[in-house]
Amino acid sequence: MIRVGITGQQGFVGSHLYNGLGLFPETFQRIPFEDSYFGTPDALQEFVRQCDVIVHLAAMNRDPDPEVIYRTNIGLVRQLIAAMEAGQVKPYLLFSSSIQEETDNPYGRSKREGREYLESWAEKAGTSFTGLVIPNVYGPFGRPYYNSFVATFCHQLTHGESPEVVTDSCVRLIYIDSLCSYILNRIRTVAVAASPVVERVEVPWDVEKQVSEVWRMLTGYKTCYLDQGFIPVLKDRNEINLFNTFRSYIDPATCFPRQLTLHQDARGIFVETIRLGVGGQVSFSTTLPGITRGDHFHTRKIERFTVIRGRALIQLRKIGTEEVLNFELDGTSPSYVDMPVWYTHCITNTGTEELYTQFWINEWYDPQDADTYFEKV
Repeated sequence: MIRVGITGQQGFVGSHLYNGLGLFPETFQRIPFEDSYFGTPDALQEFVRQCDVIVHLAAMNRDPDPEVIYRTNIGLVRQLIAAMEAGQVKPYLLFSSSIQEETDNPYGRSKREGREYLESWAEKAGTSFTGLVIPNVYGPFGRPYYNSFVATFCHQLTHGESPEVVTDSCVRLIYIDSLCSYILNRIRTVAVAASPVVERVEVPWDVEKQVSEVWRMLTGYKTCYLDQGFIPVLKDRNEINLFNTFRSYIDPATCFPRQLTLHQDARGIFVETIRLGVGGQVSFSTTLPGITRGDHFHTRKIERFTVIRGRALIQLRKIGTEEVLNFELDGTSPSYVDMPVWYTHCITNTGTEELYTQFWINEWYDPQDADTYFEKV
């Protein structure tokens, strides 16, 4: 069991990494971190004493005064070193640097010098260190106007604003899940190494795209999915990742359930439940009154629940939060709810007759890879 703590646990990368560690309880024990620890030396020392591994993500990305960014980030590094020295501990340390460390702006300098400070400390202490030089990270729940231009575009498109391409550069992008998998693999490898490893590694990116191309793809998702309810054409895993990122900025409470058009004549009824630009698997279930199905979440799959007969309560809860979203559906007026990634979900038959539900999931996942994790709503 490897005890792992993450500074900046509440941030974009930190929250995903913390949740990712939770998927492997047989390997990792998560040591909780709060930002207030940096203002309380005793609390920070207690935190570092509990950790076999520390992933130092806490940093400031933006501020009107660039020098505040530099002073803050260097100050956090120095506080972390002081806490480890005071506690006389030598955990394996990973540091999130950036491809901007080669630039001469204050943020880039803070990342380069912070990495060098920690690397020097690790060499003197005789412990392992990994300096991660990370490309542009995007993914669900990133902060718009802060974490990435992808987050900003997604927020603008889902909130009635018009994105604008200011600089149409070619950008190397890594999906948040890819970054977390890379970090976990480094921990698994280096934490058990026979001798200390001190390294600077350039984290490989997933895809390289023009900003304008990302803008066009996201605009297409908005038109196809948000406006018309269609699942767009998704050619590969990278496009699935971008689409799931876009979906994470849609508020489920205001978007679902979405009504379907019911055609009825003397023969009966006909309802088109889904239009797809991508393949997948379609299935259906019957559920007896009072029975609940689900209580799990997905990290990659796109999934749609369509109630076609009976009454149902669909519930969603974002992992790491307490708020539960409730959606009541009735087969007399067919409607559907799409499951966002990292939301645990379930469906309960709340009626007096059998519930008929149709399910669709996308095909862009490897059945050999874990994707479904059980956690109650």
